[in-house]
Amino acid sequence: MATPRRTLVPPAAIEFLGSARFTSTLALLAVITGFSTHAIRGLIGWPGLIGALAVLVVLAALSFAAQWRLIEWHGLLPISALVFVGWCAASILWSQYQWATLTGVIYQLIFAFLAVYIALVRDAIQIVRVVGDALRFLLTLSLSLEVLSGLLLDAPIRFLGIQGNIGLGGPIQGLFGTRNQLSIVALIAFVTFLVELRTRSVRPPVAAYSITLAGVCILLAHSPVIAAVSVVVGLATLALYLMRKARAQQRPYYQWGLAILTVAVLVVAYIYRTRVIDILNARSDFQVRYQLWIQIWELIPVQQTVGWGWVGAWPTDLYPFTAIQANTGVYHSDGLNAYLDVYLQVGIIGLLLFIVLIALAFSRSWLLASNRRSVVYAWAPLVLVALLVTSVFESSILVESGWMLLIICTIKASQGMSWRLRLPHRDAS
Repeated sequence: MATPRRTLVPPAAIEFLGSARFTSTLALLAVITGFSTHAIRGLIGWPGLIGALAVLVVLAALSFAAQWRLIEWHGLLPISALVFVGWCAASILWSQYQWATLTGVIYQLIFAFLAVYIALVRDAIQIVRVVGDALRFLLTLSLSLEVLSGLLLDAPIRFLGIQGNIGLGGPIQGLFGTRNQLSIVALIAFVTFLVELRTRSVRPPVAAYSITLAGVCILLAHSPVIAAVSVVVGLATLALYLMRKARAQQRPYYQWGLAILTVAVLVVAYIYRTRVIDILNARSDFQVRYQLWIQIWELIPVQQTVGWGWVGAWPTDLYPFTAIQANTGVYHSDGLNAYLDVYLQVGIIGLLLFIVLIALAFSRSWLLASNRRSVVYAWAPLVLVALLVTSVFESSILVESGWMLLIICTIKASQGMSWRLRLPHRDAS
């Protein structure tokens, strides 16, 4: 008679690590950490942030192991994401700063792993709730600290980057370091809160408070970047609403018409870009970016095919980033343009791989939102619109919370529309 095989991990621990409450709490903590990295570094420094991320990764790995047989792995990870991350990792071989590239790749993989965990253990509506709860907490705390700094103490909170300008009507930064980053987070929160309201995931008073909170943060941030992004997200929301109302037989024609119209609008916006900048009252802000982009563009041809090597956020003491900062006279933590940033770090090959990644993620999520009845599918394409348009002015999509959201949206879109789902596969049992 065969004796039952003993396991090293007690069954009670496996049950706990695989429970819905544990996975929900861990996903919430991962999202909060991803969006509050600036505040965590300000409080306890890089060692504290790395320690917190390491704990989250270990717990996520244990939770994965506890649910191994319950997760559908077939065709899970999009090839486009794997290839882009693989190319970033391969840049270690020719990097001008190999240790920095190794560190940047590991940091990138940490947030990708947490994103994979969230996408696997939470379904679409649960992800919206997790992101909504996290951003509701962080924006509430941000506004509270701004009131404390600007009205009660009348002094900046320097280690968090809060300048205490709320008494003057802004701009405010909250927990996110800059007004632009706060406004990006608030816009993503606004989209998330609207989806929560439409899906009745939260009570109406909570939804009303959340939407008002996000709107107030956007207005007080005074970000010229977010004005353009908000208009595009609003137009995308309207287009998606009309697309969902169209008859299924006519929808493909409308999709192609919308694509052609979008390209035409982008061309016109580029031709009249100076006028657009004046309308947004963003000339001074744009001048800073333009000077930075010129410096990046001059360095790209040196390593045009494969790039200088992946780092993610820019280090302060390595060439060519030190040269860029010396020429502009301003310290920048990134290229203020995700597409130029990718081009500089991993070359034209990396840029093409990145474009394929975001194009597949957006097109799949848009088609899912157009054809599925539940409004929860609208969350991913609208968040991607916000991220992709913002990427013209910021590089936040490449690191931390932006990268995490991109991978989550990519995986959920792939789960619904990947060509690999049609391949035969064996039962996990």
